[in-house]
Amino acid sequence: MYYPMYYMFDPTYVLIIIGVLISLGASAKLRSTYQQYAGVRSRCGMTGEEAARRLLQSQGIYDVTIRRVHGNLTDHYDPRTKTVNLSDSVYGSTSIAAIGVAAHECGHAMQDAQDYGPLRLRSALVPVANFGAQLSWPLIIIGLLLGGSSLISLGILLFSLAVLFQLVTLPVEYNASHRAVTLLDSIGILQGQEVGQTRKVLHAAALTYVAAAAGSILQLLRLLILFGNRRDD
Repeated sequence: MYYPMYYMFDPTYVLIIIGVLISLGASAKLRSTYQQYAGVRSRCGMTGEEAARRLLQSQGIYDVTIRRVHGNLTDHYDPRTKTVNLSDSVYGSTSIAAIGVAAHECGHAMQDAQDYGPLRLRSALVPVANFGAQLSWPLIIIGLLLGGSSLISLGILLFSLAVLFQLVTLPVEYNASHRAVTLLDSIGILQGQEVGQTRKVLHAAALTYVAAAAGSILQLLRLLILFGNRRDD
C-alpha cells in the first residue's frame, strides 16, 4: 500500500540538505570576497558606472543604457530593454569589486550585441522555466494526494525545464566574466594585481550559479528517486 506521508519523511531529504549547504557556502564565499574587495579602491578611480560606460564604448556599443537600481548586488543586464542595471553599492563606487561587477554586466551586453548563442537560448527559456517552476510542485503535490502518476510525471517534467535553465545559465555567466576581466585588463581600467582581485570577485559570484544548478539537480534527482519508488509500488 502506498502512503503519501512517506514523501514527507524520507531519506532522500539528505539531497536537499546537501543542496542547501552548497548554496549557503557559495553565498558566504560571495559575501566575504565582495566585502573584502569592496574596500579596495581602484587605481583608475572610476566608478562602476564610469567603467561600464567606458567598456561599452570600447566595443562600439552605444544603444545600451546604464541605470541605477536599488538594492545590494541586484545588478543585472536586461536584453529586452538593453539596459545595464547597477545597484547602489556598485553604481557610484570606485572599488575593485564594484568595477568587476559592472564589467560583468557589460559582458552580457557584449554577448547580446554579438548574438551569443547561449544567451539567446537562456532568454528563450525564461518564460518556459518560470512556468515550470510555478506549476511543477502544485502538480506533484496534487498527484501525490490523488495517486495520479501522470500528474507527478508532468510536474517532474516541468521542474526539469527549470533545471535546464540553470544549466544554460552557467556558460552565459562564466563567459560574461571572462569577457569582463579580459577587457578590463586590455584597455587598462584595472592593472596588475587588480585584475586578479576582480577575477576572484567574479569567480565567487559565479559559484552562486553553480550552487543553484547543483541544488536544482539534487532536487530533481530526489523527485526521480521518489517517483521511481512510487511507480514500483
